[in-house]
Amino acid sequence: MRKKALFIDPGRCIGCQACVAACRECDSHKGRSMIHLDYVDPGNSAAAMPTVCMHCSDPVAPCAQVCPVDAIPVGNDGVVGTASPELCIGCGNCVHACPFGVPKLDVPEMLQYKCDLCYDRSSQGLLPMCASVCPTDALFYGTFDELQAKRPSAKAVDVFDFGNQSVVTGNALVAPAGAEDVIPGGYSVWNEFLETPA
Repeated sequence: MRKKALFIDPGRCIGCQACVAACRECDSHKGRSMIHLDYVDPGNSAAAMPTVCMHCSDPVAPCAQVCPVDAIPVGNDGVVGTASPELCIGCGNCVHACPFGVPKLDVPEMLQYKCDLCYDRSSQGLLPMCASVCPTDALFYGTFDELQAKRPSAKAVDVFDFGNQSVVTGNALVAPAGAEDVIPGGYSVWNEFLETPA
């Protein structure tokens, strides 16, 4: 489990698209945005939901598990990379396996793309591009302690139930206190991980 993670707070998202534009600017993305911004109720509300890779850790990234050619790297730090262009065969297994709907298949290129946490930046201690420009901290990159210092009542949800299977993620959704009662299977286990040596 990484000490730093991306905390996604949809309640703070204003749909400005700054994260989408910044993602295109990440050196390793070559002009392609790896983040998706979905409007919850278009035309009636400005509510939006940024969708980035949750970097699943338990079980190890479903997208990587179903790749028949091992094109999706998973680092020792839990960061799940985008598919290697040298290996990816464009089968789409990863697209269907992801419970969060993150990987996208570029059909003309026959290549999968997804958020890689701007690994060229985050591995050097820099913020991922999306978090570096978010004006409302809807995308906050840091430690759980740093998040709680800013939002003491917020809960970090990193366990999600999908049918009979639970998925633990490396990134987390931020929900107000008490939200674990309405998020099936969702609860914060960050304190447990913080006590575990890296």
